[in-house]
Order: sequence, then structure tokens, then C-alpha cells
Amino acid sequence: MSLTRTRNFASDNTAGICPEALEAMLEANTGHSSAYGTDHYTREVCDLFRDLFETDCEVFFTFNGTAANSLALAQMCQPYHSVICHELAHVETDECGAPEFYSGGSKILTVDGGDGKVSPECVEEMTHRRSDLHYPKPRVLSMTQSTEVGTVYKPDEIKELGAICHGLGLKVHMDGARFANAVAHLGCQPKDITWKAGVDALCFGGTKNGLAVGESLLFFNKGLAEDFEYRCKQAGQLCSKMRFLSAPWLGMLKDDVWLKYGKHANQCARRLDTGMREIGLKVLYPVESNGVFVEMPKRLMAGLHVRGWQFYDFIAAGGCRLMCSWDTSDEEIDRILADAREIIESGEDKSGEVEVARH
Repeated sequence: MSLTRTRNFASDNTAGICPEALEAMLEANTGHSSAYGTDHYTREVCDLFRDLFETDCEVFFTFNGTAANSLALAQMCQPYHSVICHELAHVETDECGAPEFYSGGSKILTVDGGDGKVSPECVEEMTHRRSDLHYPKPRVLSMTQSTEVGTVYKPDEIKELGAICHGLGLKVHMDGARFANAVAHLGCQPKDITWKAGVDALCFGGTKNGLAVGESLLFFNKGLAEDFEYRCKQAGQLCSKMRFLSAPWLGMLKDDVWLKYGKHANQCARRLDTGMREIGLKVLYPVESNGVFVEMPKRLMAGLHVRGWQFYDFIAAGGCRLMCSWDTSDEEIDRILADAREIIESGEDKSGEVEVARH
């Protein structure tokens, strides 16, 4: 059995741009418009974000999530401060030291926690661990929503963390690369898991939800945004033709397209989760967003790769990670499940275990 085209479950970054975002970008490509974010597309999008979150907030745009996270944390820290996050957090494992670089030295302090979540107890312990001036003073909690293992912080969990952090003098940053998937899973209002729960700044991901490029950064604590535009400029994140970063958000925010695609990706992940369990594979974490982490025998991994399926098997969380996107189809999920079932059934030995292929 062969595929007519390679299907990539390695990341939701591999999907193309969704039609609504593309249409909005093409519409912005008409005539001339003022530069550096002074255009009417950018102003309209900023107002739409304020409407969506039902609060007045400062809105910025960066080219990618690494810049959004790193610059937000740098804005909230002095070089002698530190950032608390989960040991699997993207700002720790996948930003190439960018948070430390842009902050001028702020240290990342990692804590563990079940299902990829930071616990209140770990935050308190890390904050109180030392108070001498030889230790980088904790200043910010960074939480990932959805987490790096596909789980989702519930509103009450965020409220508890927010209350504890503010009581300890910490600010709260949310890496929302998959924020749409979290809201889709919870069925809540965006405000319920951000500013109303104590989040000071949110990096709202667009690339993983259907944009070609660009993330938005919202400061609910407006005082933290003072002079942030200068930080963006210095970091090479001020887009001269800003309308091409901001306008696609018009296509995403109007009619809740962002939420529609978040729901779709989540539904695809649940279908994949069910299918993987039915063929006897172990799913390692609760499937609450658009990622499925599966424990696969080596022979099965190799067989799927040979048939053209792409997915990661070296993610820090363990197992094989399969990500669903805004454009994932039921047919593609059924095809990978059928291939997996065929490989398993053809490779069983007398003990019923799948042999390890030597490739």
C-alpha cells in the first residue's frame, strides 16, 4: 500500500495557510498602505483582539513564536531575574536559549509536574528555594497552553496559579502557541483562561492554526508593555509591511474561524486517539488538544515511515508524537490507522509481539 502524497503528522506547522487567512492577506495586497503598523488593517485587528478578550490590552505582532515568547519574557524580567516553567516547556527545550539571550541573562528554572503542567506547589517551592542575592530572583511563571504533551490547563488551575504567583510577586506569561486548541477543548471564553485568571501576557499562536507566518502578543497588564515597540524593533521583529502580518488575523478572528480550526484539529486528534487504542497501542497522555503521543514498537515506526508517514519519535515527552492540523482529514487518519494495523498484523510472532525491524 502506498500513499499518493506524503502526509505529515510531525507538526501542525507543516500545514499550509487556511483559505480565510490567505484571502485576507490578498485583500491587503491592494494599493499602498502606511508602514510599521500604522495601517488600518493592523488597527482593526488590534480592536478585534480587544473585543475577543473583552478587555483593553496592548497588541503586538512578531514573525514567530520564539520571538513572541522570548521578547515577552525579556520585557517582564531584568537580567538578574529568573523564569519558572515546566521542564518540557518550549521556552526551555526548543528556543535555542532565546529567552536568556533577549533578556540579557535571565535564567530558566524548570520544575516537573504531571501531564506537562506546572503545579502550584512547585512554583511555591522554587520561589522560596533561595532568597540570597547569589541566586537569580524568580520573576515570571511561564505556562504553556496547550501543554507540550497536549493537555490543557483548566480555568481553575490557571486561577490558582495566577493567585499564587501574584501573591509571590511573580508575573504570569502564557505561551499560547496552541491557545485555539485549548479554548476549543474547554468551551470557555478566552478571557476565562487569561486575564480573568491572572495571566499578564499571552502569546496567541497563529502559525499552528492556519496562518502562513506571525504570532500575536497581548499584554493584559498594559504597564508591562511600556516601550515594547522599541524592543521589537531592536530584535528585528518590527515588520515594515505590517499589514501582511496583521491582516491574515482578520480572516481568523472574524466569525471565530480560529476556533473552528482549533475544534477541527482537536476532533481529528480524538479520532486518531480512539483508533490507536483500538489497534492495541498505548496512548501516553490524555488527548485534550491536537496532539497524540503513542508508544510504538520500532518495527511499526519504521513501517509507517517507509509508507510515507512522517511524525516525531524524539520528542522530550517520550513516545511518538502525531499532530493534527486545521486541514487534517478523517480519510488521512483512517489511512494511517489502516497502515498501522496492517503492519502490526503482518509482523506478529508466536508470542503476539511485534518484531523489531532492522533498517
